[in-house]
Amino acid sequence: MIAIPYLTALTTYFSYGLLFAFGQFRDFFRKLFDWFTSSNLHGYAPICLGLEDFYIRRLYLRIQDCFGRPICSAPDAWFDVVERYSNDNNKTLKRTTKISRCLNLGSYNYLGFAAADEYCTPRVVETLNKYSPSTCSSRVDGGTTLLHNELEECVANFVRKPAAIVFGMGYVTNSAILPVLMGKGSLIISDSLNHNSIVNGARGSGATIRVFQHNTPSHLEEVLREQIAEGQPRTHRPWKKIVVIVEGIYSMEGELCKLPEIVAICKQYKAYTYLDEAHSIGAVGKTGRGVCELLGVDTADVDIMMGTFTKSFGSCGGYIAGSKELIKYLKYTCPAHLYATSISPPAAQQIISSIKVILGEDGSNRGAQKLAQIRENSNFFRSELQKMGFEVIGDNDSPVMPIMLYNPAKIPAFSRECLKQNVAVVTVAFPATPLLLARARICISASHSREDLIKALQVISKVGDLVGIKYFPAEPQKQQQEGKAVKFD
Repeated sequence: MIAIPYLTALTTYFSYGLLFAFGQFRDFFRKLFDWFTSSNLHGYAPICLGLEDFYIRRLYLRIQDCFGRPICSAPDAWFDVVERYSNDNNKTLKRTTKISRCLNLGSYNYLGFAAADEYCTPRVVETLNKYSPSTCSSRVDGGTTLLHNELEECVANFVRKPAAIVFGMGYVTNSAILPVLMGKGSLIISDSLNHNSIVNGARGSGATIRVFQHNTPSHLEEVLREQIAEGQPRTHRPWKKIVVIVEGIYSMEGELCKLPEIVAICKQYKAYTYLDEAHSIGAVGKTGRGVCELLGVDTADVDIMMGTFTKSFGSCGGYIAGSKELIKYLKYTCPAHLYATSISPPAAQQIISSIKVILGEDGSNRGAQKLAQIRENSNFFRSELQKMGFEVIGDNDSPVMPIMLYNPAKIPAFSRECLKQNVAVVTVAFPATPLLLARARICISASHSREDLIKALQVISKVGDLVGIKYFPAEPQKQQQEGKAVKFD
């Protein structure tokens, strides 16, 4: 867990308190003026009202130029960002015809497949000409092509599971699957920092939900023992089934799941393990097979494996991999399979081709080079940021590295100053993170060269000094250390 310094916490609370107080002050006068003017609602209640609306109007709109920046090129190592301006204090933003060529530190393009690829792109274009952009049908009607069957076999083999099912959207993979697998009388034990798609899927299932402290196996065991002993609410009957849900790499923390310990606990208490590998599949492991390969966990010990194709594979959609019985059941019952349009054929071909490159089935070693490059780039960048004095959370080998900002004023300052230096970063704040824990999330790609990373480090260091987010003392440079040693001798 992140231990925020007391002074930083105090100033952050003060900043949010000031924003909240002035926002309420402005709303008070707004109500006074509205009272004297006629209402256009004609008896309808306001459709947007409450704290969410207040947060959007008085906090988010002030800095909305830092979010949703449109791009007009492929999300490669460098991309084109469309410049915008506002004439009404950021309430609305208008696009210009000007573009800025920026270093991309925000996209999930971990292996560089989002741009044109010598092996993938020709096959995707050929598939587009053959099948068209969409099947215009669900999988159970006319939406299953030979590519969809090939993709499911390819994914199952890649993650080393007997079978797999694919969907057209990664978010829906979690939010639609969990209500099918779980229901009343079932128990979901979820990591406290799991993705919103898992949270919504768990809530929609009707199952009882319990949360354990983030990435803490000992607390997971406490929760399991307590819930097994108590049973279902009121009746105290045994649970119909128990599922523990974790992520391979936590997208806002950059931390690797403590999977070996969690799997051991689940096996001990006969609970199923559900692993979300959205950010880890394809990006970590010797052959890109995710945290199971990286941490030495047998995939047979993970009951349900979920992942997305939007990060390492340069495409869209998601998958569930597991036993043949599980996948067959999902194909009969999951609404996302029965009613939603199937994944686009060109997108399916992109996934198939990228997996072949990763495994070396394209006849080259580019896949192995990409995997080595993403690991080297990630560890180099994380190490250099820490040496500069930034508070960087997460683990080595993770391509996601959050830089803690904390104070709300530093969120737009960091983002805007980096953009001025042609470095595009993603800043994240409440409600995506806890109120006090705003951060900039850096995503490293195998397509980044060493020169790209050094430029990014120079810009971030300069902006970090300007904004004041170097919360730790910087390490002295080697040349300075060597000079001091010579003088001492």
